[in-house]
Amino acid sequence: MTNEARPADAHPEPPSRPTARSAALAGLVAAAAAIGGTELLAGIAPGAPSLVVALGDLVIDLQPPGAKEFVVALFGEADKLALEVTILVAALAIAAGLGVVARRSFRLAAAGFGIAGAVGFVAAIGDPQVSPTLAALSAGLAVVIGTSLIAWLVPADDGRTTPAAGAGTAAPDRSRRLFLVRAGMLAVAAGVSGIGGRALLAGRRAPMPAGAYPPPTNLATLPPGADLQVAGITPLVVPNDRFYRIDTALLTPIVDPATWRLRIHGLVERETELSWDELLGLPMLEQYVTIACVSNEVGGNLVGNAKWTGARLRDVLEMAGVLPGATQLVGRSVDGWTAGMPTAWIMDPAREPLIAVRMNDDPLPAAHGFPARLIVPGLYGYVSATKWLSELELTTLEAFDAFWIPRGWAKEAPILTQSRIDLPRNGSSLPGDGTIALAGVAWAPDRGVARVEVAIDGEWREARISTPISDATWVQWRYDWERPPSGPHEIRVRATDGQGEVQTAERTRPDPDGARGHHAISVVVAG
Repeated sequence: MTNEARPADAHPEPPSRPTARSAALAGLVAAAAAIGGTELLAGIAPGAPSLVVALGDLVIDLQPPGAKEFVVALFGEADKLALEVTILVAALAIAAGLGVVARRSFRLAAAGFGIAGAVGFVAAIGDPQVSPTLAALSAGLAVVIGTSLIAWLVPADDGRTTPAAGAGTAAPDRSRRLFLVRAGMLAVAAGVSGIGGRALLAGRRAPMPAGAYPPPTNLATLPPGADLQVAGITPLVVPNDRFYRIDTALLTPIVDPATWRLRIHGLVERETELSWDELLGLPMLEQYVTIACVSNEVGGNLVGNAKWTGARLRDVLEMAGVLPGATQLVGRSVDGWTAGMPTAWIMDPAREPLIAVRMNDDPLPAAHGFPARLIVPGLYGYVSATKWLSELELTTLEAFDAFWIPRGWAKEAPILTQSRIDLPRNGSSLPGDGTIALAGVAWAPDRGVARVEVAIDGEWREARISTPISDATWVQWRYDWERPPSGPHEIRVRATDGQGEVQTAERTRPDPDGARGHHAISVVVAG
């Protein structure tokens, strides 16, 4: 036979070794598939962690002093999304490097994926809501998917691979095409599973209580003149879907009220635990309260006013019997986050702290702490406004530092007197004929706002303020600027609280206990 056939499997064509660029792409795709698989598991199985979220929580826990103020100032309420995107990009970049390593040593690349899985597991088990078994399963799944796909896409250099760039050979071209097809299919599968898993997570809803919420023992109403009815001004009562949200939860905790419990312990006469039904069995109070985030910059929007309904916090504490030495009340969330406030602030009869269960007459939204959260008039949220409340611990100010204190924020943080210009917008061009309405809001809970003044090019003029709902809420203000002269102008605002303290002009950063200074804008009046 002149053309003797050779068995097809006697000397198989050795696979071509991928280029560094292809190997990096392989590592990236393998990691994306691993992340997508664990996101899908998290969406399907309650108690299974999202490893991206777990790593984000770890970053939040380990953040240095000053990081919160910087991140919130940079991203505002999109800070969580920015963190998750950063973690995802970093993970994919590391995996791309492991793909390049796999060209020479699969074992080293596999070890890298194993270390990543171990870090994800350690991060995940720090969340009280995560099942350790499911955390181990998720981390193991990520390692298996990642290493299996690396082995499939990137054959190690064992002496049998051929150069990917071998000119004039058909095998490298076929191998490259096959690689791209495989990588493309995996990228699509990773995207579908990741997006699907996150959609399932975001779509989870806490079961609503079986019975109706009891009516409050009082009726909180808006007095005449509380709303100035100025078009474009911040609403006097901010709707739930527009209310600011700042917290450390990358995923909103989902809590079943049927199994929810509130534990009161520490320096108390008797440890007490309340079920959901027992909490609702207490007298309900409703009141309007303005709350604010300490990260709010001068003129910022991390502040809002709402009607809150819930049990009096002092009623609950009296059930446990607070001991005389308890100088700090610590609220703890279901995810382990803590806030600490002076017990004397809570016990002062001049204010009425709540364990709130409703917001603007609706059940407390999940994003704002369902089934129950703390509302403490006059204190910044980071020391008081515990969402998804699970524990109240009585201790001393010296014995415990809540979450934000070791990170550079003050331990005692009354909300500062502040004001903001809503209208006109900074940089606006205004008509020169007629009257221009200057308007905004001012707050000093729980001292109240007595006066608001506007400075136009340095000359202070008193503005009209709305009828206060209470000392615990903000007011709207308005000044009618008649026949404004043409040209550029600077407008400033300052408030005087109910104790006679005038808002300072000196500017400070939000850390450690709130931003100070006058909100100022620049406008141009047409000639």
